[in-house]
Amino acid sequence: MSDLSTIPVAVVAEPPAVHRLGEVPYAPTLERMREFTMTRDSNTRDELWLLEHPPVYTAGIAAKTEHWPRFDNGIPVLRIDRGGQISYHGPGQLIAYLLLDLRRRNLSVRPLVRLMERTVIDVLADYGITAHGKPEAPGVYVGDAKIAALGLRVRNGCCYHGLALNVDVDLAPFHAINPCGYPGLEVTRTLDLGICDSKKQIGERLIRGLMEKLQ
Repeated sequence: MSDLSTIPVAVVAEPPAVHRLGEVPYAPTLERMREFTMTRDSNTRDELWLLEHPPVYTAGIAAKTEHWPRFDNGIPVLRIDRGGQISYHGPGQLIAYLLLDLRRRNLSVRPLVRLMERTVIDVLADYGITAHGKPEAPGVYVGDAKIAALGLRVRNGCCYHGLALNVDVDLAPFHAINPCGYPGLEVTRTLDLGICDSKKQIGERLIRGLMEKLQ
């Protein structure tokens, strides 16, 4: 007869708590993510933050200045602690920050990147739009145009940052940079693909897709 006390019990991570934050400034939001990640413990519930930022360029740890704005358009550039090159955030771009305990979810960075890409691809597929990822250039693309950018930071087995999906964001600020470090990279948004749903509707689809895939 087996000793039940010796049988391992599978640990099931509870669903992340979802916070819809509206439009919030970038720098204090980043600081909140860092603080949350550095002070959490094995019992801290994971979180998903859905939000937008006022206009800002963010440059990853290894971002090369040759990709930075070619002219002064009044938008600040912040050097931050994610991977990747330079990107633009602004109103009309939905951002989902994933604050996850990767060990508890048995996830590593690459599978999580694929999970985020697949979520966006599936959301777009629901609207009849065919999208795809690129193994050599993380993100989601419709044809050759990028519609979603990804970036993560991992500390002590936990991640933060996440994905940014262009809905009805002004695309002009992208033209001042080499988006994600790729000169001439075309950028698109759901509005230009004939998707008429609101940011709120698309955001809820995005959150639902992430929650389903993180089960």
